Amino acid sequence: MYKEVLNNKKAVYYFSGGAISRIGDVLSGLAFLFLAYRMTDSSIQTTFVAIAETAPYLLLGLIGGAIADQVNRRNLMVIVDLVRLIILTAIIILYIQDWLAYPHLLVGSFLLQCCGCFFNPTHRAVLPAIVPEKRLSAANSVWDTIQRSASLIGPILAAWLLMHTDIVYFFVIDAVSYALSALCLSRLPTMPALEINRLSIMSLYGSISDFLAWIRNESNLIHLFMTTFFVVFFNTWVWQVGILLAFDEITHNGEAWYNALQILYGTGATMISILLPLLLKQLDMKKYILGCLIWGFGITMIGFIYMPFSFFIGAMLIGIGLPISSLTRVYLIQAYVPNTMLGKAFSSNAVLLYAANTLSLALYAVLLPFFTIRSLILISGLGILLIACFYLLRILFRNNPGV
Repeated sequence: MYKEVLNNKKAVYYFSGGAISRIGDVLSGLAFLFLAYRMTDSSIQTTFVAIAETAPYLLLGLIGGAIADQVNRRNLMVIVDLVRLIILTAIIILYIQDWLAYPHLLVGSFLLQCCGCFFNPTHRAVLPAIVPEKRLSAANSVWDTIQRSASLIGPILAAWLLMHTDIVYFFVIDAVSYALSALCLSRLPTMPALEINRLSIMSLYGSISDFLAWIRNESNLIHLFMTTFFVVFFNTWVWQVGILLAFDEITHNGEAWYNALQILYGTGATMISILLPLLLKQLDMKKYILGCLIWGFGITMIGFIYMPFSFFIGAMLIGIGLPISSLTRVYLIQAYVPNTMLGKAFSSNAVLLYAANTLSLALYAVLLPFFTIRSLILISGLGILLIACFYLLRILFRNNPGV
């Protein structure tokens, strides 16, 4: 299965460009945060840099998807990579000349993520055009494995660079990665615009309106998106903040424990991404819900037992459930949405994800003074299980004749 996908030269260019730039993304993202903290010694100002990385998707996510459906997708990806190369080159020059200041970090991070609003939905929408439908599941698995591997390789490479070189090389490597990505993606076949309307503000507004009107009648996609929103909402604070705080609460070296858990999770999730197409021949909404149930059970176990060993067992379950639900969601979007609307579908999905992330972090920060860390983790796990069970029962009753 994987051999047939990797024998496709177009797919190899697609994966190569994505893999190279993904590792660079991880490095530059860490560099912006490290430099922000070094310059300001302020967790609040460092948080602003993190917000600058998420805000563009809430502002431009749908627009990026609409543009992806109205222009040549290959050319758009190459242009965006070159724009990102220019932005990073400017950051590198400012650093070398000792002119780099905190506002430059905010602007640079914001602009790079704005580029991602156009690149990411386009990149996802291209895959069905270069891989046969019967190989989409395997191709999605390859790409998911690449992303998860990059998330492991990036921090390991960052640790080595911090010990042996200057932090500017984080940006240098990312800049080179965009140049190589543009070269790889330029080897893909040309992909003419799928919508015949001339690109304009009105055409973008009309394109988004048409998609929203279309999706209102697609109950499967609406349920998929809504389930994703709530599951991600309950997961985000737990995974990004809650578990780290919990380790600090019950161990003497929370950061080391948390880093070990991240490695275990990343390894397990990568293995599941590789094995999933071999284990599950057909991906459907039931498989998506199954992944959410395993995911939610993992978080619930962490909150219920609340001991270090349960954290690692829970992380293993999350590492199984999350890739199942994530890969199934991508496949279902590709299966249900017409090719002419794939860019808008993936950008809509991204907007919901970032909205769930932002809302989760904000709301849990308000709740934290009133609840224990353990209780918030347990509530989150039970929340995921409740949402998943609700939609599972809905699917079962809907498919039951006479109900």
